[in-house]
Amino acid sequence: MTQPLTEDTAVESVPSPPAVWARGLVRKFGKTVAVDNVDLSIQQGEFYGLLGQNGAGKTTTIKVMVGLLRPDAGTVGVGEFDTWKSPTEVKSRIGVLPEEFNLYERLTGAELLDFTAAMHGLTKEEATSRRTKLLALLDLTSVGSKLVGDYSRGMRKKVALGAAIIHRPPVLFLDEPFEGVDAVSARLIRNLLRQAAASGTTIIFSSHEMHLVEKLCTRIGIMVEGRLTIEETPDGLCRITGKDNIEDAFIAAVGGDTSDESTWYAGS
Repeated sequence: MTQPLTEDTAVESVPSPPAVWARGLVRKFGKTVAVDNVDLSIQQGEFYGLLGQNGAGKTTTIKVMVGLLRPDAGTVGVGEFDTWKSPTEVKSRIGVLPEEFNLYERLTGAELLDFTAAMHGLTKEEATSRRTKLLALLDLTSVGSKLVGDYSRGMRKKVALGAAIIHRPPVLFLDEPFEGVDAVSARLIRNLLRQAAASGTTIIFSSHEMHLVEKLCTRIGIMVEGRLTIEETPDGLCRITGKDNIEDAFIAAVGGDTSDESTWYAGS
């Protein structure tokens, strides 16, 4: 017979799953191993920077985590859902800004946001309200009625970010969100991401902009040749590498030369 709970009865709390996780993740392209046995555990509300040199496996890792590439081995998921066993549940909980974004160029910026909102089940009133706010936050109000095909690369990146975040997903994946945007747009994007993080959104992003990584990230993971080699806070990375700034710390962590000496013009 089951005894009723009393004040003296110990109740074990079940820990909630990480916001984003991967276990033994492997992805190959032919004989090339792009992602090599990666384990990740990213908690709710973290601003996690996935860093590495070109070809290190960052973009491939993100594509596998969001369901754009099937892994060759391992599992990956969002919260309690496995990305490949429960794709609908996962995709309703994430927003994605890929490195190369394919947008409906014959829609206006406002129409693109309205369409994305409708796809995520927002009411017309919710969609209109959020679209208006996002266009203003991203400084796109004046071009909201223009076709996306006529946008500059920076404007396209901003409207793609708006589409990724309009349904207020609990997890946001961003691949090089600051690449190809001017300083004003970069600040607008940074402020919007800070608002999202402050509201509890988990953000995973890759970037080569080390000063932005230092300003935004609560934790960073460094990939080298498909392997996740280091996970640290920005300050922690500087400490373990013995460097004074995040750029030198990153270069040291991936085995690069942190000296400023150049020999190209030193002689014939």
